[in-house]
Amino acid sequence: MKIVEVGTDPLRRNEFLQLPVRIYRHNPYWIRPLNEDIEKVFDPQTNKYFKNGECIRWLVIDHSDQTVGRVAAFINQKTVDKGNEQPTGGLGFFECANDAGVARLLFDACRNWLAERGMEAMDGPINFGERDSHWGLLVEGYDKEPTYGMDYHMPYYRSFFEDYGFENYFEQYTYYLPMREEVVRPLLHPAVFGRAEKIYATPGYDFRHVRKNQLEKFAEDFRVIYNKAWAANLGTSDMSMEQSRALMQRMKPVLEEELMWFGYYEDQPIAFFIMLPELNQIFKHVNGKLDWIGKLKFLYHKIMKTNHRAFGVIFGVIPEFQKKGIESAIAMAYSKVAWRPGYQYTDLELNWIGDFNPKMMNFAKMLGGVIIKKHITYRYLFDRDKEFKRHPAM
Repeated sequence: MKIVEVGTDPLRRNEFLQLPVRIYRHNPYWIRPLNEDIEKVFDPQTNKYFKNGECIRWLVIDHSDQTVGRVAAFINQKTVDKGNEQPTGGLGFFECANDAGVARLLFDACRNWLAERGMEAMDGPINFGERDSHWGLLVEGYDKEPTYGMDYHMPYYRSFFEDYGFENYFEQYTYYLPMREEVVRPLLHPAVFGRAEKIYATPGYDFRHVRKNQLEKFAEDFRVIYNKAWAANLGTSDMSMEQSRALMQRMKPVLEEELMWFGYYEDQPIAFFIMLPELNQIFKHVNGKLDWIGKLKFLYHKIMKTNHRAFGVIFGVIPEFQKKGIESAIAMAYSKVAWRPGYQYTDLELNWIGDFNPKMMNFAKMLGGVIIKKHITYRYLFDRDKEFKRHPAM
């Protein structure tokens, strides 16, 4: 076997995309990611993380010239020390045949490359980008389709990571919630209704969904809430106005106004509950290619409203308004839409809830959610005698 760098070679770049197609070809639950989504991660022209970082990709080729493994390693200089006791890089986009020797070869390549650049640990599998996609190894929920941006993995990957020495840095849960009133109402914690009504009865509070003709305003409101409620806890940089505008513009073609909710007190933004249509329920029909045929298929399923699943992207309340019942109020504000007869979205998955975030876990449980998938983000310390510490609780 040999390991080769992908670089700019078009054949190797294609093999990077095609390997998982072969690995999961008989798996009924895997949904192929869009080729363009994967390629954008590794394009310095589209991925802003290249401004303060670097990235490399490898393939493993066996003796019969077949690709049997792939991985990427990367460094973001803005976050290598943030929240870490040692400089920490990352690896991701790991796919591998059922061969522990191939996995070790891939992990060794990442460790050596990162160590040469001053890193003392590596997290994986993670993304060379934001935490909202391609983050964590699926270890439970193999009988469920992945939500858009979340990876599906083969069950044997877990032993590859743990046998190599990776340790559980944190777990990420996906909660399922039915959205039909007759199903979800009995599951809701009784306190939800009382807390919501208390907030509604207090002057100054207002809850409203996004309007596409006011995206500039909502982008700024999102930025304000995100920086106060999330950035520090995630170990990421504050979001700039340019980033929040770009995020809203990226979501604009697929967002449903009534799935994105904001809370205000005296017209100042204090909370958001951002949901989107579960795009994988449409993208699974395009086989990874959003060419003209893929776009026609996407348009067909969007117009015909064949997708009945939504997923929660992010929820947050700024610190000074936490423990007041805002989470109940914003959820019940959405229920007035979700419980309408004939409402398109009947199922909701709350995606990417870390075990270090008990508030979000309680929020999901309060709404009647149950865990249906679990991902693990692993960490490997290069100094094997150094004490391992899990992600601190929020």
